[in-house]
Amino acid sequence: MLSGFKSFLMKGNVIDLAVAVVIGAAFGAVVTSIVDGLLTPLIGRIFNAKGIEEMQWEGFMYGSVISAVISFVLVSAAIYFIVIVPMNHMIERRNRRLGITEEEEEVDPQIALLTEIRDSLRSRQN
Repeated sequence: MLSGFKSFLMKGNVIDLAVAVVIGAAFGAVVTSIVDGLLTPLIGRIFNAKGIEEMQWEGFMYGSVISAVISFVLVSAAIYFIVIVPMNHMIERRNRRLGITEEEEEVDPQIALLTEIRDSLRSRQN
């Protein structure tokens, strides 16, 4: 029973997931501090408020809703431009260096086998 648990923990997917969670939490703190400390006050000053959250109209605190939406958009943009775009460029450079084109990228053998089985079953039905 313990050997099975050890085998489960030592699989690459579990370790990759653990590393991703830790790095994601740390990166989330950095992005949140950039949004809360720099971008949100800047936008608040544009609209002459101390912060976006303080913006209101006849008692309706619409500023907090706007702040949440802006935070979501800014966090998404930061993740896209700081993580996704550079990773895509690194992958493209690696593929060019190794001579891999999009069509030649590795196909999981299980997916290839399942695709063959599906195609075979389709041809039998016709």
